[in-house]
Amino acid sequence: MEAKPNNSTFWQRADNCLVRYSGGGSFVRRIIERADGVYLYDADGKRIIDFTSGQMASILGHSNPEIVTVVNKQVAHLDHLYSGMLSRPVVDLASRLCSMLPPGLDKVQFLSTGGESNECAIRMAKMYTGKFEIVGLSNSWHGVTFAAASMTYQLTRKGYGPAAAGSLALPTPNGYRSPFRKPNGTYDWKAELDYGFSLIDAQSVGSLAAVIVEPILSSGGVIVLPPGYLRRLKEHCVMRGMLLIVDEAQTGVGRTGRNWAFEHDGVVPDILTLSKTLGAGLPLSAVVTSSEIEQVVHERGFSFFTTHVSDPLPAAVGLKVLEMLERDSLASHAESLGQRFRAFLLGLQAQYECIGEVRGLGLMQGMEIVKDRTTKEPDEVLATALSDRMLDLGLSANVVRLPGMGSSFRMAPPLTITQEELDAGLAIIAEAFRSTPGANIGVAANRH
Repeated sequence: MEAKPNNSTFWQRADNCLVRYSGGGSFVRRIIERADGVYLYDADGKRIIDFTSGQMASILGHSNPEIVTVVNKQVAHLDHLYSGMLSRPVVDLASRLCSMLPPGLDKVQFLSTGGESNECAIRMAKMYTGKFEIVGLSNSWHGVTFAAASMTYQLTRKGYGPAAAGSLALPTPNGYRSPFRKPNGTYDWKAELDYGFSLIDAQSVGSLAAVIVEPILSSGGVIVLPPGYLRRLKEHCVMRGMLLIVDEAQTGVGRTGRNWAFEHDGVVPDILTLSKTLGAGLPLSAVVTSSEIEQVVHERGFSFFTTHVSDPLPAAVGLKVLEMLERDSLASHAESLGQRFRAFLLGLQAQYECIGEVRGLGLMQGMEIVKDRTTKEPDEVLATALSDRMLDLGLSANVVRLPGMGSSFRMAPPLTITQEELDAGLAIIAEAFRSTPGANIGVAANRH
């Protein structure tokens, strides 16, 4: 969408001064002036329903009054400290977080971003095991710092030279596209996982330290790990003396209908990383592990800290987030509205053959746009057109605008969204499909 004349100076300055950091994508040509709850407001006064919670992080909505109160109070009282000093918000948040997690997740360190927390977790796993090989899934996204980027198996790893030594990949359990099928046509994820580890064993030099996985591969296309997958993955880790790291940057803090997505499989990771949702849009992340692992790496001289490790301001916000998660039963709310969201998308899929698959959990839902349901060829052009049309109609719904990744929508509205606000967003999605050229060509109803 072209910038309006009264905004042209803004975009000229942006184009002159800003690094284009999104891998070939361009900035959305909207100037966002403010945000409130589930809504964004641009410079032209247009109200936009935010179905991505910012960068999947504003889990309590934008400018949540309780978060605003905490920030105002804390920033005026104590915002930042030397890395070796502690404050009450940090200890209070650590205590509350560990009390909400199962035994075996007993010690926590607070950092700023998901990439930092994964970097820290990988370093911790290497020191604890004394080994260096790290395994990830082939559609994963774990960050842009060195070890985390080495475990990010997407096009964004191209062009920067060697990854970390010992970076190995398992096939993503994408049931929509996997060739691993039983004679009756059902997806055999267990055979795929077992085969993947046979390849890992063949490539390994005998130094397997850890596996790192997302319960839902968001940037990879909102691919949900099959029920039982994490449990079987943990078994493979135990057999090889590896640790299991679960990255819940986007799935943690109630998003999937449980407080933590690993609860769906009843498996406790050796290391859990949190970010995004924990800070409700502010930069806060966490690494959580067992007392035993923490003791061992401490004795071996573990060191990982940043300028903003254990900062009081984001910790105070995180404490309020966890309080509201429990007080307002946000996980249950996400599960209930997530079922409504999913039912709508499945109904839309029944109408439009360009929707190849619907997938997700709770208030994290996705759909893949294809040219043909038989060949399953992705249709990035149509997906982008649909996303642009939704924005024109007043809904921000995200497709990953990178080559080879742009055919899947990923939608994760704030957990505080009301049913009325959700329904308003769903109505816009329906209208976008109805009015976008190309989307209605493959309407299933017209084929009968």
